[in-house]
Amino acid sequence: MADSSTPDISLIVPALNEALNLPELARQVQLALASRSYELLIVDDNSKDATPQVCADLSKTYPLRLIVRTIPKDGLGGAVLHGIHEARGRTLVVMDADLQHPPAKLPELIAPLEAISPSERAEFTLGSRYVPGGSTGEKWGWFRQINSRVATWLARPFAGQTTDPMSGFFGLRRDVFERAEKLTPLGYKIGLELMCKCRVDNVREIPIHFAERTAGESKMNLKEQVRYLEHLSRLYDFTYPRLTPISKFLVVMVLSWFVSLSVAIALRAGGLSLMSSVTLSYLAAILVTAVFHARYVRTQREFLFRQTPWRDFVFVSAVEFLVCGATTWFLASELKDPRMWNVFPIAYAAAVLVRYVLRKEFLFDVRGLRHEPRAQEMKKLQERGRL
Repeated sequence: MADSSTPDISLIVPALNEALNLPELARQVQLALASRSYELLIVDDNSKDATPQVCADLSKTYPLRLIVRTIPKDGLGGAVLHGIHEARGRTLVVMDADLQHPPAKLPELIAPLEAISPSERAEFTLGSRYVPGGSTGEKWGWFRQINSRVATWLARPFAGQTTDPMSGFFGLRRDVFERAEKLTPLGYKIGLELMCKCRVDNVREIPIHFAERTAGESKMNLKEQVRYLEHLSRLYDFTYPRLTPISKFLVVMVLSWFVSLSVAIALRAGGLSLMSSVTLSYLAAILVTAVFHARYVRTQREFLFRQTPWRDFVFVSAVEFLVCGATTWFLASELKDPRMWNVFPIAYAAAVLVRYVLRKEFLFDVRGLRHEPRAQEMKKLQERGRL
């Protein structure tokens, strides 16, 4: 057995108000890993129950360590990453505190990660409810079943053919974790985040019975489902760094087109001139774009090449607005019979073209539309410790 100060296995358990479940969890983990050197890290997001006292008592019997995040950040995913950074083991395992993940399956989950033969060794193991032999004790209605299938299908680009990519019961080797790039956890799907950003090739699924919760309350709700969609958006950005920004640029362009056109028609109906209606309506397009811009800045600020995203946004928007106004004035002056249908599309297209050029060529954009940063941008990231 390895020295207790350097355990073979680190078991990371994020927890929030799970004091009632922790004693039984520690007992079952000990039974499963009795012959191994391990540490049990409880990463607590400032629980309001008796978690600190319970962990203090359990640490007298088990190799358990409590890590309290007094200012939780990035939800359960952030707690898991915090625990991994604190962990000392070569093999990293993550599971929930609520006993829905079976501790008895730990040896089976760990074995492929430690296999001697390269052909049998896995980079990532996953406890799955859906492979042969897996099951769930939860009673799901048809809506939740459809929801799960759609969520799995949306994760295919990062998770390949794994059947349960949203599982929170998984393991990976430390050397695989150290390959991770730009980790930005959000919500509960940290396993999916690691599979994607560690660029995992070899995933092994282990059948598990996903039990019903015995104590405490489930953290799954509508808010978490919305966060999952936002998380997927980040992962698509990471996986398809060239295609995704262009796709999102087009989505924002089309959406802002319809909003701006509606405003222009309303202003015209209210008695404003054609030139004023078209020009002022572009402010609505800028507002729509600002909403998407704010979301991306919030989630990716630490990885941006330029650290003045809102100053850049105001600059680009001002140029767009001026181009829209100038184009509208020119068309209204030159056309014999200027109408909304022949002025608005051209003025809007000219403004969007300016937006694209400024963001692509000068990188006045949080994401940029070029595949690789320029040398000076790479240097800035290196100086900030992001590469």
